[in-house]
Amino acid sequence: MITREQYADYIAAFNRDDFEGFAKFYADDVVLELPTRTLRGRDAILDFYREVKKRIRETLKIGQLVIDEEGLAVEADTEFYCKEDWPDFVVKPMKKGESIRGVSFILYKIRDEKFTHIRSARFKSF
Repeated sequence: MITREQYADYIAAFNRDDFEGFAKFYADDVVLELPTRTLRGRDAILDFYREVKKRIRETLKIGQLVIDEEGLAVEADTEFYCKEDWPDFVVKPMKKGESIRGVSFILYKIRDEKFTHIRSARFKSF
């Protein structure tokens, strides 16, 4: 089981673009399901975020968090801040300096204190 403190450490690492820090929470065969694509494996997820985080600063703030033996669910306030123009950004076209906020629901399955399956959905205000 992952504790609230461990999850807070994961989010802090994600928010500061500490790839090594947040990658340690991923199982080798982790699957990430986003609204527009599915990524399979730790390396695929890290490659994806390396590209995104060059252009977007994504900041998550933990809201309601529910944890049990098999996983966790979180309601997260999410901000995307655009560091350079990105007309093809998946949420919406963005220009440098713009930011958008919304709420995301993220579900995690856990095995041996590692995330094995992550499903993320945008809820509102994106």
